[in-house]
Amino acid sequence: MSATGRPTLDEIEERFVELVASRLSRDEADRWAASWVARDGIDWDDLSWWALDLLHGIDLPAGGTTGGDLHSEGDLHSGGYLHSDAQVRAWLTELRRRRAR
Repeated sequence: MSATGRPTLDEIEERFVELVASRLSRDEADRWAASWVARDGIDWDDLSWWALDLLHGIDLPAGGTTGGDLHSEGDLHSGGYLHSDAQVRAWLTELRRRRAR
């Protein structure tokens, strides 16, 4: 946590890392991000907000449906999500690229 009480960019990036490594479920990542996105009075830098916004909704099912063919929690390698595994990995790469600027 930063001195302001919000997660640091390192902590946000770690959620992506854990998600890609299947150590964190999409549902857990979404709920964590949602808890921060919903809070009032936090002044976010652009990169942190961009990354949090991606995590918030990471568990949306493909086609806007619920249930169906979704695999078990933590299974990042299913095809049942709006955002593919490759897209999640690309977001992590993009986050790291933007941080390196």
